[in-house]
Amino acid sequence: MSAASTAEPAFVAKTKAGRFTDFVDSRVGGSGILREFGRKVFPDHWSFMFGEVALYSFVILLLSGTFLTFFFDPSMAETHYDGGYVPLKGVEMSVAYSSSLNISFDVRGGLFMRQVHHWSALLFVASIAVHMLRVFFTGAFRRPREMNWVVGGVLLILAMAAGFTGYSLPDDLLSGNGLRIIDGVIKSIPVIGTYISFFLFGGEFPGTAIISRLYMLHILLVPALILLMIVLHLFMVVVHKHTQYPGPGRNDNNVVGYPLGPVYAAKAGGFFFIVFGVIALMAAFFTINPIWNYGPYDPSPVSAGTQPDWYIGFVDGALRLMPGTFGDWHVEQVFFGQVFTFNVLLPALVPAGILFTVMFTYPWIERWVTKDDREHHVLDRPRNAPTRTGIGVAGFIWYCVMWAAAGSDLIATHFHVSLNDVTYWLRALFFIGPVIGFIVAKRVALALQRKDREIALHGRETGRIVRLPHGEFIEVHAPLDEYKRYKLVGFESPEVLPAVPNEHGVVTRKEKRRAALSRWFFEDRVAPATPAELEAAHGHGHAAVESAEEAKSLTH
Repeated sequence: MSAASTAEPAFVAKTKAGRFTDFVDSRVGGSGILREFGRKVFPDHWSFMFGEVALYSFVILLLSGTFLTFFFDPSMAETHYDGGYVPLKGVEMSVAYSSSLNISFDVRGGLFMRQVHHWSALLFVASIAVHMLRVFFTGAFRRPREMNWVVGGVLLILAMAAGFTGYSLPDDLLSGNGLRIIDGVIKSIPVIGTYISFFLFGGEFPGTAIISRLYMLHILLVPALILLMIVLHLFMVVVHKHTQYPGPGRNDNNVVGYPLGPVYAAKAGGFFFIVFGVIALMAAFFTINPIWNYGPYDPSPVSAGTQPDWYIGFVDGALRLMPGTFGDWHVEQVFFGQVFTFNVLLPALVPAGILFTVMFTYPWIERWVTKDDREHHVLDRPRNAPTRTGIGVAGFIWYCVMWAAAGSDLIATHFHVSLNDVTYWLRALFFIGPVIGFIVAKRVALALQRKDREIALHGRETGRIVRLPHGEFIEVHAPLDEYKRYKLVGFESPEVLPAVPNEHGVVTRKEKRRAALSRWFFEDRVAPATPAELEAAHGHGHAAVESAEEAKSLTH
């Protein structure tokens, strides 16, 4: 019998859809990819949804932006408005502003799509920021995810760039003032600032080319880079497997959860429409960026009470906080015939530079301090990393002080206080707020650790007071189940690593700095309850001790 006669007959689908699917699969081999990806296990926790919100809001941005692209004309040529908004009829303005008004009042569904686009942009940046905060506070940036953390930081910067370029396109008074601030920041760069400004604006501000250039950045370059970063991010999530919160049976060698198909595919599809529906409701009922109230851009007036979108507000706030003089010393100085406008250059570049530099390098800083080069797939509870939590809270407060300073004039007018007093208080908080936030957050985390240790050893307080036969009053504590006890004792608590001499027996300055940082990180620590302590406290015999030992071993 020949080999050909023993071969199994080729599969033939019985339906048209099946035959089409089989045809595509035989050419591109998609079934193997889908089968492998569909078996990918994802843990189930509400905090992981922030990344999904960012992805879905970006999809909504692409859909709504495509619609707006059909009607927007990014030209700065002068025209006289003749659209449906009567108060501006006959007013001289740019074609870009005129087309924005036409989208809002003359295109069916145009205002709704404009607001969907704007709200989804705000949600996109906010969800990325919250997602990165979750990653930071839980330690999800540790090996092997350091590069994915950097990709997330780049995504945050690109999201802010996309928002700013889109926010500037209508060429209204508000966006024009924002561009004027950017022009001032660029020109404050010594020697080359004016050349960069002339190149960007195509001449003296505002020029006649900036809107069309921002338009190309907004619809082509920035979205393409964002898509590239999203693909890289998702690729590394698949390669590294998903992180998970601590719990029984969860360790660095497995992922406990549900497969992508069909469970998470169904969940993700439903959640996308929930996000879409919420954005649509916001766009329908809450006005945002009413450009018709601002009028066309004119370099002469500056409207009061205006602020940029919240994600750019920290730069504007830093500019407002910077004083023009320190006593008799003026911040603006002339050196070698060049004007150094430090009162613009420093607040515009230094705080943002510090914020993003620390953010990008922190995974390597912590790895250097702890000398921990292991892979970590189980997350930390923020209370179990008190110094890291304090650093995160300090950075968050520092950002929020600058963000609040962008609305210092509104704070003064709404609360009927002096604008100077608001500025002085915010200047003080700029330096003192992060320090107070760090101390309070670290103390709270340590207190919560002590409380967890007490509950693990003695059980949960019930509020029942019992009198013993010999007259002593005690409170009855209810024992914990194994799952809750695991959460309280199943974590690592790094100790201080003293300076270690190198192969020549010399303790280098770098090693001394690392040891000093290690003391600062871990000198105040609350060690988790040991199996021996649990046995002594509960008297449950070997079974309780073995379960506690197993719980601790899963985190190593």
